[in-house]
Amino acid sequence: MTDRWTQAEERFRQREVESRRYKRDDAAWAAYEDDTTVIPRYTDEEPPEPPAPTRGGQRARRAAPERDDEELAQPRRPRGRRSEPRAAEPRSNSRGGSRRRGTRVASRKAAERKRRRRNLWAIASVFVLLFVVAAGFAGYKWVKSAFGPAEDYAGPAGPLVVVQVQPGDTSNQIANAMVAKGVVASSAAFIEAAVRNSNMNAVQPGYYAIPSHVPAIQAVTALVGKESRVGNLVVSEGRLLHDQNDMSTSGRYDGIYRKIAEASCIGIGANQKCVTYEQLDAAGASLDLSALGVPAWAAQGVKDCPDRTRQLEGLIAAGTWDFDPSATPEQIIRQLVTASAKSYESTGLLQSGADTKLTPYQALVAASLVEREAKPQDMGKVARVIVNRLQIDQMLQFDSTVNYLLDRTEVATTDADRAQKTAWNTYAMRGLPKTPIAAPSLNALRAMENPDVGPWLYFVTVDKQGTTVFTDDYQEHLRLIARAQRSGILDSSRDNGGR
Repeated sequence: MTDRWTQAEERFRQREVESRRYKRDDAAWAAYEDDTTVIPRYTDEEPPEPPAPTRGGQRARRAAPERDDEELAQPRRPRGRRSEPRAAEPRSNSRGGSRRRGTRVASRKAAERKRRRRNLWAIASVFVLLFVVAAGFAGYKWVKSAFGPAEDYAGPAGPLVVVQVQPGDTSNQIANAMVAKGVVASSAAFIEAAVRNSNMNAVQPGYYAIPSHVPAIQAVTALVGKESRVGNLVVSEGRLLHDQNDMSTSGRYDGIYRKIAEASCIGIGANQKCVTYEQLDAAGASLDLSALGVPAWAAQGVKDCPDRTRQLEGLIAAGTWDFDPSATPEQIIRQLVTASAKSYESTGLLQSGADTKLTPYQALVAASLVEREAKPQDMGKVARVIVNRLQIDQMLQFDSTVNYLLDRTEVATTDADRAQKTAWNTYAMRGLPKTPIAAPSLNALRAMENPDVGPWLYFVTVDKQGTTVFTDDYQEHLRLIARAQRSGILDSSRDNGGR
């Protein structure tokens, strides 16, 4: 009995010891709450940065939290299912901080990508909107032009403007020129009006003064009207730059500068604008030969001219020319000299001289003598007389060279006139004049480039019908002069008589 109670007492003591040994301490168990809490795992789009290597080349190990002796002495909590969930507390170890930093970086990058996508969509939307607006406007203009009336001015008319019609221009090209100058509002309106006017087929190349900002039908009417043509110049053969007066008729023989001034007028009445004779004379005396359009083959001869106002003599050719009357005097002269040089060169002027031994400019000077001395049928023979006399260094003795500097001219010249020593008077000098004495025709220039073959040294017009006789005998020439005197062709109206 006693032994049985003794054994029971011993078992009780052991249970008490065991109970005290594994008794749960809530304060101790609280220290394990953080370790046993399950931390949510976050997955980034980009892998977290690996731990930085230590100085020795190995990765730093995560430092385990140290436990004091009292904690180690506490019994471990037996594993098993928790009776109730516990809130996760933020961990203070290094690995948890790296995860939070990686999460924040990934979040910022994701937000930045989202913001960029929004910006790109906004920009794309703006471009799409602009494209739609532009396409709509273009479509509206096309529909309006295709199905609506052509844009046109209603008036009133504005100032006159000068429009050029180029050789070979079509109606479309003329219409575009009209739009560019502000005459009509649209080329379509002009073409519609042009097809209704049969006179459009007769429009010639040139310059036209047309009112600006007018209805297309009015612009077409002005274009086909004769009064709108401006800048159209006709230079007759043998005309000089400056005016001269005829001794027998006392009439003025208008020079080329006078003709240009008259052709340059735009408008009527008080609103008329013209380039003046004096302005052209001053512009033609400029030392800037390139600005005046002087060709290279004539430059030296022009520079050698002793009278600047006469330096361009002969460089504006005979013929019909068009120039822009709204241009400056220098520009007008340049247009005419440039066009004339091309005309002269078309005859083969630059390739001539093998027979005559003359430079292109000298051939032009000689051609002006042919123009003033001969009728068309005699030009080849007069050219030969010039070449023959130059080759033997005989004075040319042409009355036309005496008359060149005279204000009042006639066929016959006086002894006093012929005795004047000038750079042009071939009675007082040998060789050719310094410059041409008139605007030669292309026929005169061709005759000088290829003169007729013959021994002639003299010629004289023997009657008022213009009959000219050629000879190489001086005595015969004197007899021909007497014949001309009897016919009255060499009579002078001046008191000192004929030669």
